[in-house]
Amino acid sequence: MVEQKITVTNRAGIHARPAAILVQKVNKFKSTIYIEKDKDRINAKSIMGVITLGAGYGTELTIKAEGEDEVQAVEAMIRLFESKFEED
Repeated sequence: MVEQKITVTNRAGIHARPAAILVQKVNKFKSTIYIEKDKDRINAKSIMGVITLGAGYGTELTIKAEGEDEVQAVEAMIRLFESKFEED
């Protein structure tokens, strides 16, 4: 299992557009991928889960992946967050 903490740095947070981009990206991987916020844990392959997580600007999240391509999956997600979902 690979685990990485990340902070939401795009001003609008994870709303519908970034959630859709994230879900499209992670669905390309075979691994099981979760995003955790506080005590909430959602499947990163579920757009409704990602949106309902309510991750606003400055929110710290934990990404967890398990499977044959877990490292690549987490790296891809980190790149999305670091690029601020190309919004800023």
